[in-house]
Order: sequence, then C-alpha cells, then structure tokens
Amino acid sequence: MALFSLEGFLFLLRWFHFLAGITWIGMLYYLNFAQTPFFATELGGQARSAVMRGMVPNVLWWFRWGAMFTFLTGWTIVITKIAVGGSSMAYYATILTGGILGTFMWYNVWFVIMPRQRIAIANAEGVAAGKPADPAAAAVAPVAGRASRTNVLFSIPMLFFMGAASHLTLASHETPNVHVHIIVVLVLAALAEANIFAGNATTQKPLATVSGTIHAGLALTVVLWLAATILL
Repeated sequence: MALFSLEGFLFLLRWFHFLAGITWIGMLYYLNFAQTPFFATELGGQARSAVMRGMVPNVLWWFRWGAMFTFLTGWTIVITKIAVGGSSMAYYATILTGGILGTFMWYNVWFVIMPRQRIAIANAEGVAAGKPADPAAAAVAPVAGRASRTNVLFSIPMLFFMGAASHLTLASHETPNVHVHIIVVLVLAALAEANIFAGNATTQKPLATVSGTIHAGLALTVVLWLAATILL
C-alpha cells in the first residue's frame, strides 16, 4: 500500500505538520488578533485576571506544543527529502526560507514568550490570592508582546514560501544563488528578532498594532520574494 512507503511516510509527516501548524498559528492569531485587543478594553481589563488564570494556560499549552510538533515534523520532512534527493536547489531554497522563519518563531515561543507568560500567570494567581503584584510581570510583558507580534510578522512570509515551494515557481536562473539567498533570509530574520530586545521606538512601532504587524509582514514577504526572484 502507498501509505506504507517513503511517499506515505512523507505524506503522514505533512499531515501532522499541517495539523500542528494550524493549531499553533491559530492560537498565535487568537492571542494577537482577539485576546490582546480585548484586554485593552474596559471590559477586558476587568476580565483579565480571570482569563489569565482560567483560559490562558490552556491556550498556551496548545500554542507551545503546536509549535514544537510543527518544528519537529517540518525539519524531519526537510532532512528526509535532502537524504533521499530528487528535489531542485530552488525547492530547498524556498522551503528553507519558510523553515528558517518558522524556526525563529519556534524559538520565540519556547524561550521568549513562554517564560514571560509563566511569570504573568503566576502574578495573576498571586494577586487573586491576595499577594502583592510582582513587578517582574510588568517588566517582561513588553518583550513577550513584541515576540508574539514578531511571530505574526514572520508567519506571513513563512506561509507564502511554504506554499511556494510546491505551488509557485520562483527560480529563473540556471545556477541559483541559493547560499546568498539563505544569508539574506537569515540577516533579515535576525534583524527582526533583534528588534524584539534592542529596537527603538521607531523600529518597534509597527508591532504596536495588529494592522501595523500585518503590513510589516506583507512588506517582509515582498522583500523576500524580490530576493528570491533576483537570486534564484
């Protein structure tokens, strides 16, 4: 049967990759497009403590494990295809563009957002129990927020290039400059990542709103598409 073959193995990996990715990005968009704007309203401010203690831990469980399984299945697919061979260098350049952005996103979830969210949840539980507010919760919140918005920004070109790998021809050169393209992707992603921690008011301003984050993500997609068109 086709399912019990290399083709079937890769198909099952893609299936799990899609399931985990939809879960992860769905939770990411919920947090940024629905929950965060709601908390900024008067009603949301009143409900914030209860939501942080009651619903957010469950949301974050699906969020972080969706990210982990998306990361693991995605790189397993890439490594398997490299080992087997048969795909063009342009394919690898395109899929690795999405994979690099997805890896930055995974890192942000596990090592930037989650540690700070645990502080926020613990603070909400402590305040509800009558303890004084933890100053660290307010101090780490902006970094967690920018990391989450940066993941939204990354998700837009990530999804574009993941889809383009199999459904859109970006390469037009006989000898594509794959290594240069990957370096461009890494540099741009690293600059956006550094902006989470060391940016200024100007560079971080787009991340202050949902619309600004989406526009920045679309702009990054165009820049990376132009780079792929020129180099590949």
